[in-house]
Amino acid sequence: MKKKILFMVSSMNVGGVEKSLLSLFADIPKNKYDITLMLLEKKGGFIDNIPGWVKVEVAPWFNDVQPIIMQPPQQTVRGYLTKKRFIKLMYFIYAYFISKYFNNRHYYYRSVLKNVPNNLTKYDIAISYQGPTDIIDYYIAYKVTASKKISWVHFDVNKHQINKKLYKRLYRNYTNIFAVSQQAKEILIEKIPSISKKTEVFFNIIPKDLIIEMSKIPMEFDDGFKGLKITTVGRLAKEKGQDLAIKVLSRLRSEGYNVRWYCIGEGNERKEYELLIQDYGLKSDFFLLGAKLNPYPYILQSDIYVQTSRHEGYCLTLAEAKCLNKPIVTTNFTGAYEQIMDGYNGFIVNCHEEDLYIKIKKLIVNKSERDRLGGNLLNDSINTIDENQKVYHYFE
Repeated sequence: MKKKILFMVSSMNVGGVEKSLLSLFADIPKNKYDITLMLLEKKGGFIDNIPGWVKVEVAPWFNDVQPIIMQPPQQTVRGYLTKKRFIKLMYFIYAYFISKYFNNRHYYYRSVLKNVPNNLTKYDIAISYQGPTDIIDYYIAYKVTASKKISWVHFDVNKHQINKKLYKRLYRNYTNIFAVSQQAKEILIEKIPSISKKTEVFFNIIPKDLIIEMSKIPMEFDDGFKGLKITTVGRLAKEKGQDLAIKVLSRLRSEGYNVRWYCIGEGNERKEYELLIQDYGLKSDFFLLGAKLNPYPYILQSDIYVQTSRHEGYCLTLAEAKCLNKPIVTTNFTGAYEQIMDGYNGFIVNCHEEDLYIKIKKLIVNKSERDRLGGNLLNDSINTIDENQKVYHYFE
């Protein structure tokens, strides 16, 4: 009999977490496991990339609780008053202030999800794949029945601002906690020491051969431009640092360097970045290309890859750029030193405009340095066989 496994994420937007999940699905033997993917919302550019043998469900209760979670508490109170739901109002106010007083969001989520029914399916394994995401971690912990429960932590919890008391309680219900880098694991255990014995590193699976194959798909990429191309991949968000890229390019262009910068990704900061590009006079040199299901031809055809992130758990796009042997400059977020040997196969810099500018300029003016870094990456091997074996070990 096939083992029943539940994965849960918020949506299938074009992002690193979702891409790593698809890579994991590609490695799972479909004849051995009955996989269900539960989404909070059925949306995102990767929806059509979910394998046909994976059963997709949408959390039917999320529409009811989403406004409560997303809107200010005052608005929730007004809504209960308008609808004369006084008992719910009193319960909500009590849970909200108790949570604030004790700095423990557990009381709040217990109130918000009180009427969410338990999942009637019994699973062998249930995985909160987008950790830490409060509502998903809570749902798997308390509303799902499974022999094993895994929380897969993809973010730097120092930057993600998790509520320690909430997660200390939630993680009691989990069999294992996976972190996507050694540094991310250490930070997580530092915050919640009680989980040290059940927490381990599980690197994202990198399908190098597929990335190389997809990078060769013909694609026009500013073919008439004769200067150097810099590429960055990531959601348009403050934590991804594209504002730093705009400022760095402004300095490079003012000094006469014939270079353009291309950002692949979409996000809430697009309008702000468009204004910033306009303010710096870079409309002909800095391009927001939007989300791309296949960003690899852009990376392959660029001269330098730059990761400007202010924080990451494990930067999947950096690993993908490595597969394509691009000279790399990256900021020193969590896990960067586990992927890059500074000065050997890339440069790691502080997350500051000045430091990015210095190293990028060095690569622009020195082709031999670009070739050296790319050559050293060519000799590197990205091996995720061990991670594949971990999958089978925990699933069995």
